[in-house]
Parts: sequence; structure tokens; C-alpha cells
Amino acid sequence: MTSTDVRKDAEDSGPSGYAAARLRLLTEGARSGPPRRSALAELTDDWLSGLFTAGTEDLKGVSLVAVGGYGRGELSPRSDLDLLLLHDGADPKAVAALADRLWYPVWDLGLALDHSVRTPAEARKTAGEDLKVQLGLLDARHLAGDPGLTAGLRTAVLADWRNQAPKRLPELQELCVERAERQGELQYLLEPDLKEARGGLRDATALRAVAASWLADAPREGLDDARRRLLDVRDALHLATGRATDRLALQEQDQVAAELGLLDADTLLRQVYEAARVISYASDVTWREVGRVLRSRAVRPRLRAMLGGGAKPAAERSPLAEGVVEQDGEVVLARAARPERDPVLPLRAAAAAAQAGLPLSLHAVRRLAATVRPLPTPWPAEAREQLVTLLGSGQPTIEVWEALEAEGLITRLLPDWERVRCRPQRNAVHIWTVDRHLIETAVRASEFTRRVSRPDLLLVSALLHDIGKGWPGDHSVAGEIIAKDVAARIGFDRADVAVLSTLVRHHLLLIETATRRDLEDPATVRSVAEAVGSQSTLELLHALTEADALATGPAAWSSWRGSLVADLVKRVAAVLAGDAPDEPAVAAPTAEQERLAIEAVATGGPVLALRAQTELPAEDGPADDPEPLGVELLIAVPDQGGVLPAVAGVLAVHRLTVRTAELRALDLPTGVEGSVLLLNWRVAAEYGSLPQAARLRADLVRALDGSLDIAGRLAERDAAYPRRRGVVAPPPRVTVAPAASRHATVIEVRAQDAPGLLHRIGQALEDAGLRVRSMHVSTLGANAVDAFYVTGADGAPLPADEAASVTRKLEETLRA
Repeated sequence: MTSTDVRKDAEDSGPSGYAAARLRLLTEGARSGPPRRSALAELTDDWLSGLFTAGTEDLKGVSLVAVGGYGRGELSPRSDLDLLLLHDGADPKAVAALADRLWYPVWDLGLALDHSVRTPAEARKTAGEDLKVQLGLLDARHLAGDPGLTAGLRTAVLADWRNQAPKRLPELQELCVERAERQGELQYLLEPDLKEARGGLRDATALRAVAASWLADAPREGLDDARRRLLDVRDALHLATGRATDRLALQEQDQVAAELGLLDADTLLRQVYEAARVISYASDVTWREVGRVLRSRAVRPRLRAMLGGGAKPAAERSPLAEGVVEQDGEVVLARAARPERDPVLPLRAAAAAAQAGLPLSLHAVRRLAATVRPLPTPWPAEAREQLVTLLGSGQPTIEVWEALEAEGLITRLLPDWERVRCRPQRNAVHIWTVDRHLIETAVRASEFTRRVSRPDLLLVSALLHDIGKGWPGDHSVAGEIIAKDVAARIGFDRADVAVLSTLVRHHLLLIETATRRDLEDPATVRSVAEAVGSQSTLELLHALTEADALATGPAAWSSWRGSLVADLVKRVAAVLAGDAPDEPAVAAPTAEQERLAIEAVATGGPVLALRAQTELPAEDGPADDPEPLGVELLIAVPDQGGVLPAVAGVLAVHRLTVRTAELRALDLPTGVEGSVLLLNWRVAAEYGSLPQAARLRADLVRALDGSLDIAGRLAERDAAYPRRRGVVAPPPRVTVAPAASRHATVIEVRAQDAPGLLHRIGQALEDAGLRVRSMHVSTLGANAVDAFYVTGADGAPLPADEAASVTRKLEETLRA
């Protein structure tokens, strides 16, 4: 039966004919989705128009208007009919009689009706007082009567909306926020409200209202499809339940899935989550743009006054990383950025945004998605470090990750992510989908990076620990295989790959053993020790266990569970304990290192060499034309006080980030008198080109003789840049490694990497009168993990009380 046939039946038979035609339309198996909603709206239009026209031939200045969802022509099987009877006020009694002829037949059929009778002036006045009324009128559509009356109201309402947008849009945003707090996020709920939850149909309507204001517009790609999908699900829900409900209850999901021709309820939920994610991301971007425009409008008059009515000043651009700048409170690409030649740029931009606590601009993400080339396999070291930095940035990681996800960059970086994306977890303990749970675990793990010696492995294991949930069978077993492949692909060496796969395979081992086994049984503890294998892996697994539980939901972790796990870890650590390692063995110096050392003795000053490290071939150039990743910096300095803070300070002044660093005293060849400190560091420029070796050496000479005020230079530079919210990192932790060396006291520092950090540490050790025999510094993402082998002036390890005092003062210095 065609739509014309259905409408003819309705016209021929009055209300009963409409009811029968409506029933046939809703039970037609061949028609669903937008065609059925449009046909139902047309059928209802014709019926209501017939009711309006009967007996109103002499009535002028009145029209029937559909508003809200009905105005948009989107009628679900149990939708309300939102109607406005608009009149010019000339004949109130006749209008009242007409209203009765319209409303009662609707009620008689059991249809829900939201109705009002107003003049245009009354409608505008009510809209000005009630935001929900105004939103409904934005979708006003003429049904019957005087079309000029309807058109005049539409024009006036749209003009009012645009004129009042600076005031009404913040009200609308507040309504959206309040609703989200009440209803939760559609993309994570097991029984979501398709209309009211964040990312649902209400938010899609709000985005239409923002676009109608002409103040800002939503990113449109995928938005219409997402809205259509939610409407299709709501249609199926209405048909399955026979009720006007928007809540997708568990007991109805299988029937709704069958109504839509989907495999099962999980497939249904995943489609709902994907649609909600599109709408949520569009909402985030749109409201951010609204805020930017409104701030700009508020500031512009003052700027004009200050500039004497001159041209609008260019937006300030503040550098964050190579190819990445901040502008108008967002992270955008620098004008000189070349995504087509820089495959690490998406991760670098994301890490910089998360560290600064700023959103990635939509334009930047889309440009990256459209132009960036794939990363090589295995990833270069910088890409791996930027991923770790992103994962370790705490709460800001989530928004940045979602921006990359929205444009498909995550699955291009990590193809295995596709299987867990938007995957529901039908477990009352879990409050997130699998993919969001993994990111939440990384956020929680970032709080524990001071507890472990390898924060990079902790953060990556947090990201991957449930990656096997997209595969059949035990997700821990499947995840171990996937984790091995992913870890090797992103550039970890064999030993680290083995640790990561162990962490994924056994991420439930501690909590399950602690809560289900007898910890007094030695066999229980030995079995855990055998599975874990080492103290460092146990340390990582303990932190991962807690992060995983905290990211699952409030029911998954408690002080009682935490105490049981801690007790188990203590027992396993005792089993794994052996003789503590002594100071790491030092490799014999290379010919170049000996040459620099001899030259330093001969000249009595510092000597250095810069050697570029390369990993990535240029896109259009020959295979032997690599692009520089960083430099290896070799420095030889006659042994004297203040070398470490001087070198670290000079590098910070020149905006060089220290990735790894080693310091040691070098034994010179026979016949060469003097003592030399050798520093072998890997550094990279924060942005821009690397400084020349001659300039570095000149500044190092000035730093050693005290004529270069490093602290002052660093303070001036910090003051020149605006303060950002940034990441709230865990506080630094300074400890003494027990029995780590017979020849020195080993001070371990774990802290958030920052410009000048190593300079501050070196200066604090220097002020304490300590001599650094050797040091081993590594930067893992945004985390500095450093070990300093120090002695007193007599060359002996520090007494226990002095070592404790030094670590306490150093920690206080770093926290200041």
C-alpha cells in the first residue's frame, strides 16, 4: 500500500480511517526508518488538516502549526503530537470551538498531545520566557489555515532567536549539562535513555538550535546518520513495547535488535553507542566554538577602543611542541607544520594538548586525519614517547583521545582498537564500555607512575590490558597475543614486550588470588611468583591491578581488597627477593670518548660533540635521506664541582629536552694526568632547530665559571609565556634505593618531566655537598625516572640519617 492510498483511507473514513491507516503503516514490514516516519507525519498532516478545514470556511486569521519533533516531520510510532493553534485574536470563541474540534479526536484515539492556542505575540512572549517553547517553535511547520500567519511567526521567532543568541545559548548549554548530570552518558549506559541522556536526541536538537542562531555550527560529518540511527532504535522500541518510552531497557533489547534486523543486543548497543559518541563529540566541539565566539564578542569592543578602531589583531599563537601551537584556547597546527612529512605529528599534537590541558581543534584533527602518512613499523622512539606522554596526562587524556577517535586516527594508529571500540560490558560492576574503560585505566595509572620504575610499561599495559575482549575465549589469553604484537609494533624491545604481555595475561591474577585463595599457603604465593617472574614486574602488576579496579567502578575496589592485594604483593616480593644488584657495569670508553676526554684535559675546559640521530626517511626523498629525530650529545669536562647543574641548565636554556642521560668519571689512558667527567646524553629540541655546538660550548663555559645566570634565564622565559592549566601530575617522589650499591648511595627521583628539572636536581645535590659518581636518567613519556649514585666529600656512601635528610630536602625542593 502506498502513502497515497493510506492518506486516502484516512480522508475517506475520518478518525477511524486514520487509526486503521496508521496501524497498517506501522505494521508494514517493508517500510521503516525515515520513510516510515515521513509517511506517518504526512498521514497525520492530512488527517489534522481535514479536521481543521471542516467547518472553518469563514474563519480567517487562524492556522494550525506543528512544532518540535512533529514540526521536523519525525513521528515515531508513539510520539506526542506537538501542535500550536495560531490566531490573530479576532474571534476567540470561534478559535476555542475549533480547538475542541481538533484536540478531542486526537484524545479519543489515545494519542499523546502537547497543544497550545496563542496569538503570534503570545507565542513570542512565551518563547522569550520558556527556552523549551522557543526551541520547539524553531521547527514550526505549517499544516493548515493561513500560511502567512505561520510564516510571520517563523520569521519573527528565528529573528528573536538570533538576536537573543548571546543570552539564550548559555542557557541552553546549562540545560544540556544539567540533563547530562541527571541522565548520564548515552554511550556508556546499559539501559540508556535515547532522548535525554548526553549524546541523545535532545542534544541533536540542541545542535540544530545552535546552527539556527548563526553563531556557530556543529561538525556535520556523520551527525545526520547518528541522529537517524537513534530515531530508528526509538521507533523499534515503541513498536516492541507498545509504549511511548525512550529508555532502552535490558529486557527489551533483544526484541528491538530483532525488529531492526540486527544480530543481537550487543550489536544494537554498539550502534547506539557509536551514534551517541558522534553527537557527544559534535556537542563538545560546538559548545567550545560558542564559548569562543561569545568571548570574542565580549572582548572586541574593548580592543577596538584600545586600538582606536583599527584592524582586528591577529590571534596570539603560543608554541607547545614542534609543529604544534596554542591559539584561542585550543591546540592547532603551526603554520609551518607538514603532516604529510611528519607521521608522529598526531601523537605529538595530542600529547601536547593533553599536557597543557587544552582541547585539540577540530580543524587540526581533520587535517591530520586527511594528510598524515602512516607510522613505520616499528614506531620511531619519538612516537612511542608521545603515546606514553598522552596516556600519562591524567584526565585531559580522555577529551584528546575522543577527538582522535572521532576522526578515525586511533584505529589507524592501533588497528586492534576497532574490536573494543564502543563494545558494551554486560556486567553491573563495569560502568564504561571496553574502550573507555581502557582509557580510564590509563588515567588512573597515571596517578601511580611514581610507584614504579617503568611508568611507560604501566601506562601501555593499562591501555592494553582488556584488548582481548574483542575476541572469543578468555580475554586475558587473547589479550596476551595481541599485546605482544602491539608492543612490538610500537617499538618496545623484546624484554619490554615480554613484560607487557605478562602484565596483560595476568592482570587479574593479584585480585583473584588475594580474594579467593589462602595466602598462608606457600604454594599460593609461589605460583604467583612464578607467573610474575621479577620484582619490577610485580611492582607494575600491583599498580595495574589497582588502576584497573578503580577504573571499573565503585564496587570493584575497597580498602579491604586493597589490603589483601598489598599483603599478597608483600609475600610474593619476599619470594622473589635475592641479592641486590651493585652499581651497573660501565662499558669501556669508545675512541671518540677518549679523544674528547684527552682534549678536555689539554684545554682545561668542556669539549662536546653533537651527533644527529635519525629514524624516519623523508617521504619524497631517497631512502638514505632520513629526517633528524634528535642528537646524541657527548660532553667531556675536567672534574670539578657544579658540572651536572651547569650542563642541565644550559640544555634547558636552549630548549633541549633530555631523553636519556648518563654521567660517569672516566679513567684516562696511562700517561695522561687529570680526571674527567663524561656525559653521554640524548636530547631533542622542543621545537625549532637544534643549536650549534659552538654556541652550546660557549654557554657551558659561562655556566661553569658562574657568568651565566641559568636560574634567571629560565625564570624570564617562564614569565614570558601565559600560564596554562596543564596536567595535575602526581607529586615527585625521592627515595634511597636500599642496598643498591656498596660504593655509593643511590638516590632515585621520579617526577613529572619539565624544563629545568635536571638542573634543579643537580643544583640541590650540589648545594648538599654531594659528589655524583654516576647517574642514569631516562624520560619515559612525561615521566622522569632518574638514579644518582652519590657520595660525600670523603668519597664514601652517605650515612643512613644523612641520606634520609638529603632525599627529604630534595623532594621538598622539587615540590615547591
